Amino acid sequence: MLDLPARISDSLLTLLHAQRVLAHLVVDDAQNLVQAGGHLDHYGLTGLQSGGLASDQIPFLEGLLPLVETPFLIRSMEMPSGRVADVHFFADDGTVWILLLDVTAEYEEARLVQQKAYDMTLLSQREARLIAQLEAANQELTLAHRELAASREALQVTHDRLQDELREAERYVRAILPPPLAEPLAVDWRFVPSTELGGDSFGYHWLDDEHFALYLIDVCGHGVGSALLSVAVADTLRSEALQRTDFRSPAAVLTALNQAYQMERHGELFSTVWYGVYHRATGELRYASAGHPPALLVSGPCEAAGEGRPLPANGPCIGISPAARYQEERCVLPSPARLYVFSDGTYEVGRPDGSMLEFSALAEALSQPVAGGASELDRLLECARDAHGPGVLEDDFTILKMTL
Repeated sequence: MLDLPARISDSLLTLLHAQRVLAHLVVDDAQNLVQAGGHLDHYGLTGLQSGGLASDQIPFLEGLLPLVETPFLIRSMEMPSGRVADVHFFADDGTVWILLLDVTAEYEEARLVQQKAYDMTLLSQREARLIAQLEAANQELTLAHRELAASREALQVTHDRLQDELREAERYVRAILPPPLAEPLAVDWRFVPSTELGGDSFGYHWLDDEHFALYLIDVCGHGVGSALLSVAVADTLRSEALQRTDFRSPAAVLTALNQAYQMERHGELFSTVWYGVYHRATGELRYASAGHPPALLVSGPCEAAGEGRPLPANGPCIGISPAARYQEERCVLPSPARLYVFSDGTYEVGRPDGSMLEFSALAEALSQPVAGGASELDRLLECARDAHGPGVLEDDFTILKMTL
């Protein structure tokens, strides 16, 4: 440490407050917020109450605590106010200090430079033909920008071609999604990405005659880069391509997946994953979560009001720390019942007045009776669109339903 005079240290701290708009949060070992200070309103963190669960008041902390390593840094995280901050985590004598430093200007400058590269990120190494088409479109678009003054018409032609390629990529992503199942297990889903290419993906398949795997992936962000990573993770699970991994063990699967998809090797992108395995003979569900919303179990037949029960599971997001470990949960699924697995975009829907739907609204909607021939998934999507108002949803709407 530098041995600086107090007046110099104070000057540096004042400079940090002025240029980086310092704010801090303190969370105890029970993950309760015990202190908050600094320029919290700058980041949209207002109305915080000490003593409550920190992740309930500060959603971006969900899945990050408890700390796996310290100190720990997440760069360029978007805050509720729209500002971008570097988030520093420090463990200190039973508490975790969380410091927010504004890096919006640097982030915007880097984003402008990297946007074209992210937009042209290749969809999949496994799809050689589509990769070649996207690369050609990127090269043509770059050339068209250089020649804009001489040929605006040529730029428009290239832009239209790129849009065609993105629509083709969207069709490809949809084509590899699994079809709904009717027997021996009924599985249905709804998938509405917020852009042509969203960050959600999912799948399900029989591991053997008795074990059925069901999983959903939500990669941070949107666009080609997030879609590529999401499809790659889903393909890894679908093809069971993690060596020396028992795919009937959700905790083992998430541990291996976390090792394979560390964010520094994948464009600084991380993801949340829910992975479960249903044993047909016993009705037991084994499941684990990597920072993902809890699944919802609704008991009783579809025609009657059911009892909705969240199935909580804790674990850090995939890609944040190679030392992360995951805990496996178990429960027996009664029959009749419905199991719902979804991304946070299914219920975190912003209203025109700035408020947001909550998890309880989703649980209430999925617990209501379903008339013959109708679908509660369509009803839930309609509710989300009604709450949001005109325009597309800000996040991908993805939900799976397994009926017993």
